[in-house]
Amino acid sequence: MPSAKSYRVSERKRKMNTPLRAKARTSVVKARALIDSNDLEGAQKAANDAVVGLDKAAQKGAIHKRNAARRKSRLMKRLQSAKSG
Repeated sequence: MPSAKSYRVSERKRKMNTPLRAKARTSVVKARALIDSNDLEGAQKAANDAVVGLDKAAQKGAIHKRNAARRKSRLMKRLQSAKSG
């Protein structure tokens, strides 16, 4: 059983981090869906939004910066392969 103070701190952090993580995850899912449906103009805009969301989440500590970099890299690689072929 955690102490009362550490419980309060973890709850406060959870409440701040959850929306950031959810926004980043949602934007990545939307971008991937647009890539899969071959809407490349919409996918480009959605990918840029996803990059912004991931960067904000990483900057504020909701996700690790390397986790954000990995997700951005995979998303952009997927977008580029959809554009090329």
